[in-house]
Amino acid sequence: MSGIYLARTNQKLNFARIHIGALKEAQNSTGWSKHALIESYNESVLFHLASAYDSFLREVAELYRIDTEHFVGYRALMEQFEKAGFEGAELKELGQLEKNHTSWLHKMLAAYEACWHGSDKRAAVTESSSVSEIHVVQVNPDHAEDGQIINEYESWLGEMRTLIERLRAGMQEW
Repeated sequence: MSGIYLARTNQKLNFARIHIGALKEAQNSTGWSKHALIESYNESVLFHLASAYDSFLREVAELYRIDTEHFVGYRALMEQFEKAGFEGAELKELGQLEKNHTSWLHKMLAAYEACWHGSDKRAAVTESSSVSEIHVVQVNPDHAEDGQIINEYESWLGEMRTLIERLRAGMQEW
């Protein structure tokens, strides 16, 4: 195993941490571009979190000697596992988190997906959505929730780090 995706996952987690720090600085700014910086960093944090998740999926694939270049996302990796006759506890747990509409992973992925959409309507946060998702999709968001968004990002980063460390420890056992 080359470990390239292990390094890439760690790199993306670090980038997310750095961009959360830059987001905090932007929120304390008094400059004319404050809101543009906040919105830019919101999306960059989501990009790095989603990229860390994608890289971790490839890290799992690499461990099981599945081609890391020819799948996109959890479902495609699961198909590759099934074709190869593998069962992975890591994938089972990740699948449960993705499917659970109230889990941090599902919300993080939905918020990242929201980066590709736009709306001028104000939406309410629900059990299966997040402040980040609502904020990112809005073309002119209300910045009153900026503090909540940072809390969400820090929570998601912490959850992701904990999950990855725990799953890595289990993968090393075999």
